[in-house]
Amino acid sequence: MSEQDPTAPIPVPGEFDGRHPGTLGLLRFFTWAHLPAHLQDVSRPVGELAEQMVRTLPDGPELTAGLRKLLEAKDCFVRARL
Repeated sequence: MSEQDPTAPIPVPGEFDGRHPGTLGLLRFFTWAHLPAHLQDVSRPVGELAEQMVRTLPDGPELTAGLRKLLEAKDCFVRARL
């Protein structure tokens, strides 16, 4: 987990410079700061996991596929909270 502001949206400016545009394109959907608090509680842990996976894994089709599936799961979790 990062030492950044816990409500800051990801990606952190500059942190993921040089990453594949496909990775960055998906990562932007994992932000949570714009959500009401009760939805941030659900969205934030998934966003943090996405951020950790991007830090840990190299760009490629498997990372992109994993992020897409994680995004789909996050959307389901948020809808379940609505």
